[in-house]
Amino acid sequence: MQRFPNTLLDGYRNFMNGRYADARDRYRQLAENGQSPSTLVIACSDSRAAPELIFDAGPGELFVIRNVANMVPPYEPDGHFHSTSAALEFAVQALKVTDIVVMGHGRCGGIRAALDPNAEPLSPGDFIGRWMSLVKPAAEQIQSNDVMTAAERQTALERVSIRNSIDNLRSFPNIKAQEEAGNLHLHGAWFDISTGELWVMDAETRDFIRPEI
Repeated sequence: MQRFPNTLLDGYRNFMNGRYADARDRYRQLAENGQSPSTLVIACSDSRAAPELIFDAGPGELFVIRNVANMVPPYEPDGHFHSTSAALEFAVQALKVTDIVVMGHGRCGGIRAALDPNAEPLSPGDFIGRWMSLVKPAAEQIQSNDVMTAAERQTALERVSIRNSIDNLRSFPNIKAQEEAGNLHLHGAWFDISTGELWVMDAETRDFIRPEI
């Protein structure tokens, strides 16, 4: 039998002796009563940008969806499989979250691939390529901007993609209705891995600004 990764077992041991021991009653309460987070965070699968760590969240405080480049597809009620849409449906209609945060980050590999016209598919299915086509129109516009450096183009698309995902959130009828009723609030955020800076999107201007902390 193949051995389970020792690094994970060591981490689990530390978890049980540390975080779990400190919050044992909280975990038992969550087990008995279920979860009731008020915030959904849609984040990237990137191992460097874990929202629970960035926002110092305890157990049961955040409902998190993670996918490549923290994107939200448009509402498409067809017969295909839609993991992100399914999680959105559960968060909004079952958990009744009051806030949704789309959180992008600097140096995102998915965004970098979307900006590379010569990027080769990683597999015959090209799942990443098809997924990143959600930002293809914006990527093509930003690619043609020769005034910007490569790093500036990447940061620009990372933030434009956040706005695009928020627009796609509003294509879901229930999300749009809940937002218009004042029961749900949509937010954008961008995290710089290298500096730890958090930038949040102004709801009216859609500019990214540094919050006072």
